[in-house]
Amino acid sequence: MSKLFLILGSISAATAVIFGAFGTHSLKTKIPGEMIAVFQTAVQYHFYHSLGLMVIGLLIIRINSQTRLWIAGWVMFIGIILFSGSLYLLSTTGTRWFGIITPFGGIAFIISWIWVAVGVWKTNKDSS
Repeated sequence: MSKLFLILGSISAATAVIFGAFGTHSLKTKIPGEMIAVFQTAVQYHFYHSLGLMVIGLLIIRINSQTRLWIAGWVMFIGIILFSGSLYLLSTTGTRWFGIITPFGGIAFIISWIWVAVGVWKTNKDSS
C-alpha cells in the first residue's frame, strides 16, 4: 500500500505542476482575474496534498499503522479530487454550482490529516 500512495502522490504532483503551467500560460487571457486566483488555489492545494500522499506512503513504510494511514491516504486523494477538481471546473467553466462541492474536499483534507495524526499516535512501533 505504501508504494501505491507514493505513486499516486507522484502522479498527482506532476498533474498539479502541469495544471499550474497551463493556468499560468494559457488561462491568463481566457478567464477573469478572480477565476485565475481560484485556479491557483486549486493548484496549491492539489500540490500540497500530493506531497501529503507521499508522506503517507513513507509513514506506512516507517510505522506499523497501515489501516489508519490507508484511510488517511484515500480520504486525502478524494479530497484532492473534490476540492481541487471542483475549483478547476469552477474557474475554467464559470459554473458556480461546482463551488458547492469544494467544502467537502476541504473537510476530506481535514479528516485525512487527523487520520495521519491518529495513525502516528497509535503506532505499534517505537520509532523514537
